[in-house]
Amino acid sequence: MTSIVRPALVLFVALTVVTGVAYPLVVTGIAKAVFPSQAAGSLIERGGKTVGSVLIGQNFSDPKNFWGRPSATSPMANNAANSSGSNQGPLNPALIDAVKGRIAALKAVDPDNKAPIPVDLVTASASGLDPHISVAGANYQAARVAVARKLPPAQVQALIEQNTEGQLLGFIGEPRVNVLKLNLALAALPA
Repeated sequence: MTSIVRPALVLFVALTVVTGVAYPLVVTGIAKAVFPSQAAGSLIERGGKTVGSVLIGQNFSDPKNFWGRPSATSPMANNAANSSGSNQGPLNPALIDAVKGRIAALKAVDPDNKAPIPVDLVTASASGLDPHISVAGANYQAARVAVARKLPPAQVQALIEQNTEGQLLGFIGEPRVNVLKLNLALAALPA
């Protein structure tokens, strides 16, 4: 019996050390050396205080700010500890009601805006944590934010353009706007 148990225990301990300790330490060390910001969570700091991550959406509801994509995470929106989509299909009554509610909220805060509402402003992403909106989503909100902040529309539009990220590798996906970065750029404007 000892001849079977001892090699199994030695192998178990060796594999635990290699795969549970050594490998994670090596990968973390390489990540910190090659991609230091990303390995630390891509955090944004202002005044010595962490205000968020460029990788995780935040819930903005003040009309003076751009709003991000809705989040389906629970028990609260943009809960990074519980990344999930709603798993609701396009014909699910709960999803239809949620989208109608989101449309009503957007129209209530900006009743003069008659433009079509971009789909990303009323539907959650698969992870529920998407920090980006489409350029169309930002443009849809630009007039509301300009009025709420008493800014010239051209200045708000310029901030959208400055905070627009292009396609990944120049051809993957669509241009997008990081909502946290855009709202921080707005907050940094002289009052």
